[in-house]
Amino acid sequence: MANWPQNYWLPGTLSNQLTMLATIEHLEKIVSNYTRRLDAIPEEDYVKKPNPEKWSKKEILGHLADSAQNNIRRFVVAQYEDTPRIGYDQDKWVALADYQHYPTGDLILLWKLLNLHICRVLSGISPEMALRKCAMANMQTYTIEWLAADYCNHLLHHLHQILELEPIAYP
Repeated sequence: MANWPQNYWLPGTLSNQLTMLATIEHLEKIVSNYTRRLDAIPEEDYVKKPNPEKWSKKEILGHLADSAQNNIRRFVVAQYEDTPRIGYDQDKWVALADYQHYPTGDLILLWKLLNLHICRVLSGISPEMALRKCAMANMQTYTIEWLAADYCNHLLHHLHQILELEPIAYP
């Protein structure tokens, strides 16, 4: 659970605090609810590729680990640098990490621990810091608060792909 004081309030920041708390709690629930589901997928389903150019479920999960790592960097660096530009080539990261051959249990654990770490990082961000900005690879800038909420949407989009659940639209 987030460790922001419940009575912490500064003018103009209450909505930021509540938004970040909601995002942290949402991410904690995602990790709790989806880890068991990921563990239940048979290995043969994880390694199947819909076609040679598409990622397997295992590679999508690896992409989510990469996304977590890059977002941790955004959440931290944006607090001490002015509008850092942090992007990455997701296809190269997935290929070079060779997630297709990564032990599945280790990959699920990596995904889980990185996301729990994100919750800890976010819980230490003050409402003022949550408004600091980070630039993506395309140079669009977003607040830490917005990036954290968007990260949850991205995560759910791909988890629903992996688990073959109702699709969740994501840009």
